[in-house]
Amino acid sequence: MLMKVKTEDWVLEMRGITKSFPGVKALDGVQLQVRKGSVHVLVGENGAGKSTLMKILSGEHAVDSGEIFFQGTQLGQQNTRAALELGIAMIHQELSPVLDMTIAENIFLGREPMQTRWLGLFVDFERMARETQALLDRLGLPYRAEQKMRELSIAGMQLVEIAKAISRHAALVIMDEPTSAISDTEVAMLFRQIADLKARGVAMIYITHKMDEIFQIADDITIIRDGQYVDSGPASSYDQHKLIGLMVGRTISSIFPKETVPLGELALSVRGATRHGVFQNISFDVRQGEIVGLAGLIGAGRTEVARAIFGLDRLDKGEIWLNGQKLTLNQPSDAIQQGIAMVSEDRKAEGLVLCRSVQENISLANLEKFAPGLLLDLQAETEAGQKMRSMLQIKTADLNTVVGTLSGGNQQKIAIAKWLLRDLKVLILDEPTRGIDVGSKSEIHRLMTQFAKQGLAIIMISSELPEILGMSDRVVVMQEGHMRGELTRANATQENIMALATGAKT
Repeated sequence: MLMKVKTEDWVLEMRGITKSFPGVKALDGVQLQVRKGSVHVLVGENGAGKSTLMKILSGEHAVDSGEIFFQGTQLGQQNTRAALELGIAMIHQELSPVLDMTIAENIFLGREPMQTRWLGLFVDFERMARETQALLDRLGLPYRAEQKMRELSIAGMQLVEIAKAISRHAALVIMDEPTSAISDTEVAMLFRQIADLKARGVAMIYITHKMDEIFQIADDITIIRDGQYVDSGPASSYDQHKLIGLMVGRTISSIFPKETVPLGELALSVRGATRHGVFQNISFDVRQGEIVGLAGLIGAGRTEVARAIFGLDRLDKGEIWLNGQKLTLNQPSDAIQQGIAMVSEDRKAEGLVLCRSVQENISLANLEKFAPGLLLDLQAETEAGQKMRSMLQIKTADLNTVVGTLSGGNQQKIAIAKWLLRDLKVLILDEPTRGIDVGSKSEIHRLMTQFAKQGLAIIMISSELPEILGMSDRVVVMQEGHMRGELTRANATQENIMALATGAKT
């Protein structure tokens, strides 16, 4: 049902929005109503149609049928420039700033102020810098207009995108997974800016899979599933259990289905691992059937340690042992041959070939299995691909679908699937559920438990403390390249982990 609000209180109304792509109906009669000066959270599983709906609103996609009313005026087919001029700004999950340009140049990109002299042929850089600095100061952002974008963190770049939207006098700002790759401190900074936007009467559509964020920030919630509208209402009318049920259309008994698994022999041993200037003297063990969580703030060195174990980076000092054998890891192929696999945190840059098919990506790490001679065994390759598609519930029309066209959650499943066909001993999962909906998270966590029961040793890096606490048998905590402590499942609490991760005295 639609929320009952006076018509003049709506900044946006989308009615009966339908959109099809070749072979798939992405949206089927979806509706959305957003109040002025509110945060409206849009939720649904990966592939539900959230991003498609927002791309229609921001002018990136044309709508097949339906009506859009913005500030009381019905919109026709529009492009992104027209949407911006109307006051609709979208901050994408995958930011694309011009890194070697300044903050001022990024904020005014495409609408640079021109000098009144010289026939208006030259950009007025002084005015641009002056107006940008005034904007940054007004928003309380600790940046200089002349700073290069590459000097900022991901969170800083997102805050600059918000500043850009404000400079355009946007009445509606769309934020797609804005906290997927930032620390808790940076999230707090972002939320302060969102509160300031609300106070200014700006409406926001906020897309996230994080349950704690939804109930912390939402005024209203709309749920869509499989391209169709499900429900809308004030955030106070939902709880986590009800919301998950509406999102996935089924009951999820536990997002963290951790089971106690009898531990086997020592599988992996890291001793005194050091990479100068990155991490120092890291030592820990992982047993067969054990899930060891690597916790810490962003920049603590967790991913860098994982890269060294996988042979991506060379150690300056220290040793890595597998099943009692000291390893020499000069490159990833050395680790792979020994039965070590890694799912990277950046699936698009490091985990997948986006322009190739689902089948090809799954086969990529297993070509010697499917092509023992000169020719590729297409039947064996297809059977293995179908097995992985079924096991991980990858939503795709067929195995020939180009991976780059799939949702982020399905891409992540494929990045995991390619390793599951190998005879693994150690699986490193770096942010395995980042950008994945709650239903898919539960499925991946269930698979992790299944792999542990089969004797696989798992290292899991996660910036989400509930995931670390919910899935780890032991937790290794890092801070600024150092190992600060190791906690058993019994004494691993959010307070204990954060005390170690921040260097606080306990």
